[in-house]
Amino acid sequence: MKIEVIDLRKRFQEEKKEILSVVKKILSKGNLVLTPELKSFEDNIAKYTGAKYCLGLNSGTDALMLSLWAAGIGKGDEVITSPISFIASASSIIHVGAKPVFVDVGQDLNINPDLIEKAITKKTKAIMPVHWTGRPCCMDKILKIAKKHKLLVIEDAAQGMGAYFNKKHTGMFGKISAFSAHPLKNLNALGDGGFIITSDKKFYDKIKLYRNHGLKGRDNVEIIGVNSRLDSLNAEVLNFRLKRLKSIIKRRTNNVNIYTKKVKTKKVQFINKNKNKINAHVMFIAFCEKRDKLQKYLSKFNIQSLVYYNTPLHLHKGVRYLGYKKGDFPVAERLSKKVLAFPHHQHLTKKEIVFVSKKINDFYN
Repeated sequence: MKIEVIDLRKRFQEEKKEILSVVKKILSKGNLVLTPELKSFEDNIAKYTGAKYCLGLNSGTDALMLSLWAAGIGKGDEVITSPISFIASASSIIHVGAKPVFVDVGQDLNINPDLIEKAITKKTKAIMPVHWTGRPCCMDKILKIAKKHKLLVIEDAAQGMGAYFNKKHTGMFGKISAFSAHPLKNLNALGDGGFIITSDKKFYDKIKLYRNHGLKGRDNVEIIGVNSRLDSLNAEVLNFRLKRLKSIIKRRTNNVNIYTKKVKTKKVQFINKNKNKINAHVMFIAFCEKRDKLQKYLSKFNIQSLVYYNTPLHLHKGVRYLGYKKGDFPVAERLSKKVLAFPHHQHLTKKEIVFVSKKINDFYN
């Protein structure tokens, strides 16, 4: 049997009874858009994170784009972000007409706050930190810089659900924050999904209007908006799964702790823990010597491992027009050639984790 990084089939088997009950409940009602189930999910997320408002959207990418739009960011503006992330972090900035300005990362693959000020120009309007793999950024330093330069902070918390910095939930530091409920996240929908949180009513009102074609009622178009509504079926699935989130993170954390004890080789380096950060463990990554050969070796034993990601954002063909080149962000470029994600999901047994750990050790012996 294959040991996968994330096993959605096992998740379904564990939740089968409850998920099928949710499907039956929602489909029996015959109403799938902007229903009380969506409002209930939004209220529950707001309560969980500590925000005043939440809005369900159809993806984490839309959550980023609508956050930027609501902040008034557009043509001629610059937004500082990380070169280590999924392309949506950059493309959302580009789609609203602004320019992503990358800043190199630290040893935790999150944006290095000590390098941010050097990237600030007269065109800079916001800083978008990315809580990569569920590990919070150093938000105290970022907020201090933002305050000094009068910049907005918009958190890319796509992987931040259930993560905390200084006992405060990710997404609660910025003016507005975007989350993803993609199937590979720890709080996941049946397909694409996302949401924003904010405590600013102006942001909330703008996005609430914009996500539903700019409609007030059925016939009054206040603005030209988009269709970015989280459907009721996924809202109710997320409502159910939100109740299990703390347990899921705890199980994943326990699995990570087994790895850190059982993997003995110095050729694999894990990111150091930080007492001020609670990691949501959306992914479990390490920096590995001979990464590609290790990945091939593990696959012989039906152990899946994944690279997140081999190419930093600034080196992709689609963003060449920004003018970045190889060598601009040396830490991101170096670590991207070593990073590897191991299976750590909540359905793994201790025996499976010990087996994977042994094979990692065997490769280097």
